[in-house]
Amino acid sequence: MRIATFNILHGRSLDDGQVDVDRLADAVKTIDADVLGLQEVDRDQPRSMNADLTAVAAEAMGAVDSQFVAALSGTPGGTWMAATGEEQPGSASYGIGLVSRLPVVSWRVVRLPALRAKVPMWFKGRRRPIMVSDEPRVAVAAVIEGPGGQLTVTNTHLSFMPGWNALQLRRLVRSLTGTVEPLVLMGDLNMEQRQAASVSGLRLVATADTFPVDSPRRQLDHVLVRGPLRATGPATALRLPLSDHRALVVSVDVG
Repeated sequence: MRIATFNILHGRSLDDGQVDVDRLADAVKTIDADVLGLQEVDRDQPRSMNADLTAVAAEAMGAVDSQFVAALSGTPGGTWMAATGEEQPGSASYGIGLVSRLPVVSWRVVRLPALRAKVPMWFKGRRRPIMVSDEPRVAVAAVIEGPGGQLTVTNTHLSFMPGWNALQLRRLVRSLTGTVEPLVLMGDLNMEQRQAASVSGLRLVATADTFPVDSPRRQLDHVLVRGPLRATGPATALRLPLSDHRALVVSVDVG
């Protein structure tokens, strides 16, 4: 089973600054995953031509099941509020998607604790910290009929704020207690390998630098597992003609 996670930067290319849904579709075909987790996904946003980017990915990969989950309603960086799941069809939203060529038995949404206050953060090249605020964060889990039986695949995009993303990851793993195993947890965790494994208590099965896209030096995107799953070969970080991240792809098998 080929699994991939990709922070798509709402489909935007750094080369021309444009969102092109055909380019996104071609990228998804190149990834060629059986199960694909997407982060920074738009639906009905003017900046991405009011497209449903999860649906674009689902059609491109020939998916039988897919789910978009809004983290926020409104426009990122503009007027927005935390999504509740009760948003009306056609309203602008932004979040994550999970797309599968394999049948999904059940879906579950986990809304993660939000850091509501602004906090100081230091950025490279600046002498003083900048006060920043975070966005709402969410995860989506699917029980999937895999080649070797059922398993749970979870996709998320955690906070970029150190410490808070660790709290969110612990909370997410705790919320998955008792779910069908094997368990796969993937996404842009905004932390590197050692911390992702230590905080989650899960095993890393994909090692490849994914950020920044042109000369990646860090792995912020991960595929972690619990239960009898193993990688059947080395992971690949694919450079695609969109996003500031590379897509992380790995094939896994039961055993």
